Amino acid sequence: MLIVFTGNGKGKTTAALGQAFRAVGDGKNALMVQFIKGPWKSGEDTSYLRLSPNLKIIKKGLGFVGILGDNLPRQAHIDSAREALDTAKAEAKNGWHIIILDEIWNALKLELITNVEVSEIITFLTPYCEHLILTGRDCPQNFIDQADLVTEMREIKHPYNTGTVAKKGLEF
Repeated sequence: MLIVFTGNGKGKTTAALGQAFRAVGDGKNALMVQFIKGPWKSGEDTSYLRLSPNLKIIKKGLGFVGILGDNLPRQAHIDSAREALDTAKAEAKNGWHIIILDEIWNALKLELITNVEVSEIITFLTPYCEHLILTGRDCPQNFIDQADLVTEMREIKHPYNTGTVAKKGLEF
């Protein structure tokens, strides 16, 4: 099944991790490859270790692209996103029930990867897993049409908009 979690609201990665958590509880395994999330530590970086080897998270992103103090060359972000695609392909052969490409839509929107590369990774990974989950803002309509299940998270209210910083353990 091809699953898309998209939209401008909070909860896309959390929903994908919830699916992974449920699968692990059912004796299956799940892999998450993260495209944007960078070197800072988030709660899932340590909590997934408690479910290892049934749940694995691989961070390939270098962090925010062009905002919030990012001073890395754009090419470094592009190379990192392409490395995430290569990592997903290599890991697929290890027999994951669920493969999650976290924030792949953000990588596409930022033009770190192309529509063709996203189509190719979907085609490549589909035979290797029962469920493929792709997350991030701004999923293009053609991929929404292709997916079996699509959920859009819509922001109604968020404390960030009033100057409140992200909360560790809740948002990262």
